[in-house]
Amino acid sequence: MTPTTDAATDTPYPHLFAPLDLGFTTLRNRVLMGSMHTGLEDRARDFPRLAAYFAERAAGGAGLIVTGGFAPNTVGWLKPFGGKLSWPWEVAPHRQVTRAVHEHGAKICLQLLHAGRYGYHPLSVAPSKLKAPINPFTPRALSARGVERQVAAFASAAARAREAGYDGVEVMGSEGYLINQFTAPRTNRREDAWGGDAERRMRFAVEIVRRVREACGPDFILVYRLSLLDLVEDGNAWDEIVAQARAVEAAGATIINSGIGWHEARVPTIATSVPRGAFAGITARLKPHVSLPLVAVNRINMPQVAEDILAAGQTDMVSLARPLLADPQWPEKARTGRAHAINTCIACNQACLDHVFENKVASCLVNPRAGHETELNYLPATLKKRIAVVGAGPAGLACSTVAAQRGHAVTLFDAAGETGGQFNLAKRIPGKEEFHETLRYFRHRLEETGVDVRLGTRVAAADLAGFDEIVLATGIVPRRVDFPGADHPMVVSYVDVLAGRVAVAGRVAIIGAGGIGFDVGEFLVQEGPSPSLDPARWRAEWGVDLDSDGRGGLTRPHPEPPAREVWLLQRSPGRPGARLGKTTGWIHRATLKAKGVKMLGGVEYLGVDDEGLHVRIDGSEQLLPVGNVVVCAGQEPQRDLQTALQAAGVATPVHLIGGADVAAELDAKRAIDQGSRLAARL
Repeated sequence: MTPTTDAATDTPYPHLFAPLDLGFTTLRNRVLMGSMHTGLEDRARDFPRLAAYFAERAAGGAGLIVTGGFAPNTVGWLKPFGGKLSWPWEVAPHRQVTRAVHEHGAKICLQLLHAGRYGYHPLSVAPSKLKAPINPFTPRALSARGVERQVAAFASAAARAREAGYDGVEVMGSEGYLINQFTAPRTNRREDAWGGDAERRMRFAVEIVRRVREACGPDFILVYRLSLLDLVEDGNAWDEIVAQARAVEAAGATIINSGIGWHEARVPTIATSVPRGAFAGITARLKPHVSLPLVAVNRINMPQVAEDILAAGQTDMVSLARPLLADPQWPEKARTGRAHAINTCIACNQACLDHVFENKVASCLVNPRAGHETELNYLPATLKKRIAVVGAGPAGLACSTVAAQRGHAVTLFDAAGETGGQFNLAKRIPGKEEFHETLRYFRHRLEETGVDVRLGTRVAAADLAGFDEIVLATGIVPRRVDFPGADHPMVVSYVDVLAGRVAVAGRVAIIGAGGIGFDVGEFLVQEGPSPSLDPARWRAEWGVDLDSDGRGGLTRPHPEPPAREVWLLQRSPGRPGARLGKTTGWIHRATLKAKGVKMLGGVEYLGVDDEGLHVRIDGSEQLLPVGNVVVCAGQEPQRDLQTALQAAGVATPVHLIGGADVAAELDAKRAIDQGSRLAARL
């Protein structure tokens, strides 16, 4: 089971593309497509879509693919009627997936995931009757016989996976799901053979691995997902993690995949504010203790990051889940020296994890085809047209490049001197530096598809004569506020703040607590390079200790002092930030709270004068002694050109996309999707 060390020589990333010899089979490279639930696993009728989704990633060069989680039985469901593999008739649909992947030379494992107390249904079971803080359902504590039934269910499901053509399974033993619940004292209060000391707590995991190996034979990949950092109180201690790794290796595991953090942890693990490769060190720490290949995970989104981790000997494989959602061709582009052409995952979570938690099909903000491969295709146009796109923000960039890819003659206009629109402001927010990558990708696509780009050009209606289609992606204008003193010099727009056109005072009030308000808050409390660019600083801020021998890998957080004193205000009552993204909103709230930002709802703005901002909160008038008031009170569509075209009686079809269409809250996910879909049908 020892990995080969021969590096590939025909690629800029030789360690990344070296084959990995597992003894009974060889993986073509060190790229593992990590498991991620898409929402297509739950119904047999969606398996053709699931097969197409995985086929694109296999064709793009992934070495080993792991599916989203399938429960080994009904009580292990993630949600009612979720993906499951326990009955004979559930096998056949999977053959569509395995056949599609094998046709493109990749190997695929089915992930076996028992939700335990994370199951969002009343049938859930767990080692002890302890409700998860993120779930309204209280699980039933398993009896000793019930524990045995769960072990048997894993083995039976693995055998069915082999029957379905899978090359192996990944046993999900991390992230706070059932197996992890058995291993951690936080959730295992048993005193029988399945709980108590560390050896008995990990017995469940070891027995599952042993029984799966017995059921499936020696020539079957068995990946065990081991929680190396629980990031919760009363999680596993390091010596217990090492002992568990050695035990599952002895029981028959082929590969150990790293698991980082429980879903109830107070530490972000995959959001864009997490530095690249922030957790690779914990995989490296385990490496001397086992001989089987290890997989490093989380925020490894570009080839050089992966290559550096592999070359340093920290791991044997790297897991890319969302990076292959963003760009199925990621491995092939890297292998052939075209990293500049990769559509980089920015770890925004908006279309992937947020969608899953909203019971939608997972997709990708920067790649709306993800999860929709069977219905959103950029086929060559049968009638080539001359298309004008006005506005080079995300919507305009997506529309221009897709239309040009299909063979249309596209001219892209923008009054600014650079492409990117609001992304040029977003990339300045601490923790959103990845937006630079999206702009780099689109610059490449403009050149590759031959779009005629005309920057520094303010377009009038007459300039658009002769085009067959006109697309207005003209974006937004910030909404103005209306209260006494709104025109005071200390009142400034978020656009001017983020663009660096104003020197902001040491005390600041932000009006508007939507996504932009929180972004501006994070911008104002940070001075200098962001901790998101420095893993050590970031871990110190959040209280993560990769060298800890204690439980959970947690230590006391040490937030860096804020650069300014900030008030974040909203007119509506309630907690600011309640409408932020489901999986990332808590991170933004926690970040500002750690920096001492005062977040207030139900604020009535009475006016601004030289003393500061006068407000009324809960019937009490207050003076906030600030030197600047930054307005983040929403946006209005920029449609002046549409009005001019209508006035001129232009008969050419005109399409509104992005902020020019809807500007209630800036939404790059909708903008890129809308632009891409319009271009696909023009």
